[in-house]
Amino acid sequence: MLTITRKLEFDAGHRIPDHHSQCRNLHGHRYVLHITLEGDPLEKDGDSGNGMILDFSEVKKLAETHLVSHWDHAFLVYEKDTPVRQFLDSLPNHKTVVLDRVPTVENMAQVAFDTLKNVYDSFFGRSLVLKSVRIYETPNCWAEVSAPTGS
Repeated sequence: MLTITRKLEFDAGHRIPDHHSQCRNLHGHRYVLHITLEGDPLEKDGDSGNGMILDFSEVKKLAETHLVSHWDHAFLVYEKDTPVRQFLDSLPNHKTVVLDRVPTVENMAQVAFDTLKNVYDSFFGRSLVLKSVRIYETPNCWAEVSAPTGS
Protein backbone atom coordinates (compact mmCIF):
# COMPACT_ATOMS: atom_id res chain seq x y z
CA MET A 1 0.00 0.00 0.00
CA LEU A 2 1.03 3.57 -0.63
CA THR A 3 0.43 6.63 1.49
CA ILE A 4 0.00 10.30 0.71
CA THR A 5 0.10 13.22 3.13
CA ARG A 6 -1.53 16.64 2.78
CA LYS A 7 -0.44 19.58 4.95
CA LEU A 8 -2.92 22.28 5.97
CA GLU A 9 -2.52 25.21 8.35
CA PHE A 10 -4.92 27.08 10.59
CA ASP A 11 -4.84 29.58 13.42
CA ALA A 12 -6.65 29.03 16.70
CA GLY A 13 -6.57 30.11 20.31
CA HIS A 14 -6.76 27.96 23.43
CA ARG A 15 -5.62 27.66 26.99
CA ILE A 16 -4.73 24.79 29.28
CA PRO A 17 -6.58 25.76 32.46
CA ASP A 18 -4.59 23.67 34.96
CA HIS A 19 -1.17 24.15 33.39
CA HIS A 20 1.60 25.27 35.74
CA SER A 21 3.11 27.87 33.40
CA GLN A 22 2.28 30.22 30.50
CA CYS A 23 -0.12 27.84 28.72
CA ARG A 24 -2.78 28.52 31.36
CA ASN A 25 -3.18 31.98 29.76
CA LEU A 26 -5.29 32.71 26.68
CA HIS A 27 -3.01 32.41 23.65
CA GLY A 28 -2.94 31.12 20.10
CA HIS A 29 -0.91 29.10 17.64
CA ARG A 30 -0.38 28.65 13.93
CA TYR A 31 -1.23 24.95 13.82
CA VAL A 32 0.00 22.70 11.03
CA LEU A 33 -2.09 19.63 10.26
CA HIS A 34 -0.77 16.58 8.36
CA ILE A 35 -3.33 14.08 7.07
CA THR A 36 -1.94 10.76 5.84
CA LEU A 37 -4.10 8.43 3.75
CA GLU A 38 -3.35 4.91 2.60
CA GLY A 39 -4.76 3.29 -0.49
CA ASP A 40 -4.16 2.01 -3.96
CA PRO A 41 -3.78 4.44 -6.83
CA LEU A 42 -6.81 4.64 -9.09
CA GLU A 43 -6.36 2.73 -12.31
CA LYS A 44 -8.93 4.23 -14.64
CA ASP A 45 -7.89 5.59 -18.01
CA GLY A 46 -9.44 8.95 -18.79
CA ASP A 47 -10.12 9.77 -15.12
CA SER A 48 -8.36 12.89 -13.81
CA GLY A 49 -7.36 10.90 -10.70
CA ASN A 50 -5.76 8.09 -12.67
CA GLY A 51 -2.57 7.02 -10.89
CA MET A 52 -3.46 8.84 -7.66
CA ILE A 53 -4.55 7.59 -4.24
CA LEU A 54 -6.64 10.77 -4.01
CA ASP A 55 -6.09 14.17 -5.57
CA PHE A 56 -4.48 16.42 -2.95
CA SER A 57 -7.12 19.07 -3.65
CA GLU A 58 -9.81 16.58 -2.58
CA VAL A 59 -7.90 15.73 0.60
CA LYS A 60 -7.82 19.46 1.38
CA LYS A 61 -11.46 20.11 0.47
CA LEU A 62 -12.74 17.32 2.71
CA ALA A 63 -10.51 18.34 5.64
CA GLU A 64 -11.56 21.98 5.26
CA THR A 65 -15.24 21.04 5.18
CA HIS A 66 -15.22 18.66 8.14
CA LEU A 67 -12.57 20.14 10.45
CA VAL A 68 -10.34 23.05 9.48
CA SER A 69 -13.10 25.56 8.68
CA HIS A 70 -14.56 24.94 12.15
CA TRP A 71 -11.28 25.40 14.02
CA ASP A 72 -9.61 28.11 11.94
CA HIS A 73 -9.64 31.49 13.72
CA ALA A 74 -11.69 30.03 16.56
CA PHE A 75 -11.00 29.76 20.25
CA LEU A 76 -10.94 26.11 21.34
CA VAL A 77 -12.18 25.86 24.90
CA TYR A 78 -12.68 22.97 27.32
CA GLU A 79 -16.35 22.57 28.23
CA LYS A 80 -15.50 22.69 31.97
CA ASP A 81 -13.45 25.90 31.67
CA THR A 82 -16.40 27.95 32.94
CA PRO A 83 -14.75 31.38 33.38
CA VAL A 84 -13.37 31.40 29.83
CA ARG A 85 -16.58 30.00 28.36
CA GLN A 86 -18.56 32.79 30.08
CA PHE A 87 -16.10 35.38 28.79
CA LEU A 88 -16.25 34.04 25.22
CA ASP A 89 -20.05 33.87 25.36
CA SER A 90 -20.07 37.59 26.23
CA LEU A 91 -18.34 38.46 22.94
CA PRO A 92 -20.87 39.03 20.15
CA ASN A 93 -20.45 36.68 17.17
CA HIS A 94 -17.26 35.16 18.59
CA LYS A 95 -16.15 31.90 16.97
CA THR A 96 -15.84 29.47 19.85
CA VAL A 97 -15.47 25.69 19.64
CA VAL A 98 -16.33 23.86 22.85
CA LEU A 99 -14.44 20.59 23.28
CA ASP A 100 -15.24 17.75 25.67
CA ARG A 101 -11.58 17.65 26.70
CA VAL A 102 -8.76 20.09 27.45
CA PRO A 103 -7.50 21.51 24.12
CA THR A 104 -3.95 20.19 24.32
CA VAL A 105 -2.34 19.30 21.01
CA GLU A 106 -2.63 15.64 22.01
CA ASN A 107 -6.39 15.92 22.49
CA MET A 108 -6.78 18.04 19.36
CA ALA A 109 -5.00 15.35 17.31
CA GLN A 110 -7.36 12.71 18.69
CA VAL A 111 -10.46 14.82 17.98
CA ALA A 112 -9.18 15.54 14.47
CA PHE A 113 -8.52 11.85 13.81
CA ASP A 114 -11.94 10.83 15.14
CA THR A 115 -13.61 13.56 13.06
CA LEU A 116 -11.84 12.62 9.83
CA LYS A 117 -11.57 8.83 10.10
CA ASN A 118 -14.76 8.13 8.13
CA VAL A 119 -14.54 11.10 5.77
CA TYR A 120 -12.15 9.57 3.25
CA ASP A 121 -13.04 5.87 3.42
CA SER A 122 -15.89 5.92 0.91
CA PHE A 123 -14.80 8.75 -1.35
CA PHE A 124 -16.42 7.89 -4.70
CA GLY A 125 -16.42 4.23 -3.73
CA ARG A 126 -12.66 4.17 -3.17
CA SER A 127 -11.09 2.15 -0.38
CA LEU A 128 -8.98 4.68 1.52
CA VAL A 129 -7.76 4.52 5.10
CA LEU A 130 -6.88 7.48 7.31
CA LYS A 131 -3.52 6.29 8.61
CA SER A 132 -2.57 9.24 10.77
CA VAL A 133 -3.23 12.80 11.79
CA ARG A 134 -0.35 14.91 13.05
CA ILE A 135 -0.82 18.41 14.46
CA TYR A 136 2.10 20.73 15.08
CA GLU A 137 1.47 23.27 17.81
CA THR A 138 4.87 24.84 17.19
CA PRO A 139 7.56 23.92 14.66
CA ASN A 140 9.20 21.76 17.34
CA CYS A 141 6.19 20.25 19.13
CA TRP A 142 3.44 17.99 17.76
CA ALA A 143 1.13 15.10 18.51
CA GLU A 144 0.18 12.27 16.19
CA VAL A 145 -2.65 9.74 16.22
CA SER A 146 -2.32 6.66 14.02
CA ALA A 147 -4.86 4.09 12.95
CA PRO A 148 -4.59 0.78 14.76
CA THR A 149 -2.40 -1.76 13.00
CA GLY A 150 -4.39 -3.68 10.44
CA SER A 151 -6.74 -0.76 9.68
